[in-house]
Amino acid sequence: MKAIISPKYGSPDVLELKEVEKPVPTEEEVLVKIRAASINFGNLVLLKGEPHLARLAFGLRRPKYPIPGGDVAGIVEAVGENVRHFKPGDEVFGDLSACGWGSFAEYATAPEQALALKPTNISFEEAAAAPMAGVTALQGLRDKGMIQSGQKVLINGASGGVGTFAVQIAKSLGANVTGVCSTRNIEILQSLEADHVIDYTKDDFTQNAKKYDLILGVNGSHPISAYKRVLKPSGIFVHVGGAETQMYQTLMLGPFISMTSKKKMSSLLQKSNQEDLHFLKKLLETGKVKSVIDRQYKLNEVADAFRYFEEGHAQGKVVISIH
Repeated sequence: MKAIISPKYGSPDVLELKEVEKPVPTEEEVLVKIRAASINFGNLVLLKGEPHLARLAFGLRRPKYPIPGGDVAGIVEAVGENVRHFKPGDEVFGDLSACGWGSFAEYATAPEQALALKPTNISFEEAAAAPMAGVTALQGLRDKGMIQSGQKVLINGASGGVGTFAVQIAKSLGANVTGVCSTRNIEILQSLEADHVIDYTKDDFTQNAKKYDLILGVNGSHPISAYKRVLKPSGIFVHVGGAETQMYQTLMLGPFISMTSKKKMSSLLQKSNQEDLHFLKKLLETGKVKSVIDRQYKLNEVADAFRYFEEGHAQGKVVISIH
């Protein structure tokens, strides 16, 4: 089969399209003929090996997982004898980041816990765009942010992959949602029915008088003191992505702020979870959430897809169409 191989850490230039052996599922695994995959920030970390702390998980000198790609959507081709919930022909989607990655290829194996049946009302590309970004948004809002209906929620970095899902999920959970983005992305957030949109090129939300129950920091470089300033007295800030300095501030200063005030500052490390994938599937099936796709690339164009993604201006998700 054809697969994208990352033989060493580096820029997208290190990626190679090669013929490799087709994987064989174990007794506990499913073999998926992949129709689509997508790029997330985690893929960029796996490609570059940066920040260097990530190499403790991904391999110190070279990538432990030579075929990148976490999000996957495709058709079950074969199942191991102990697999109970899938059969050949089933259309599935999921996140392979906790079980070896490998979705930038024509086939991949995965434990059935990493997959769910694909919503029948969306394409493989739309399905592949959803798992990692959608579950990250869900876990940030619900598990870390403890979102409640009627709350005022701000999403900083609302037009990217995680951000577009966060806006929609927060709306589906009954929140009043403010999205922060650049001028070119205002229409996207309006189409997702954000209640308010702030253009960060014209207005700094951290200097406004408005206060929020929950802030999800998906992008940006504000110090956490700025986020704290616009939280309500018992508000919660959840760091999902953004500047590295902001991440370290949240990890180091967040616990102190949380202990010495009613305001809570925390950081999210997304964990793939089949139950959350099923929750996301229902939102996609009912139309409460949709995948926003910026660009689609073919398997032999993955390096170009990474180059575009690392520019940081993608509107929604960057998807790889494979079959």
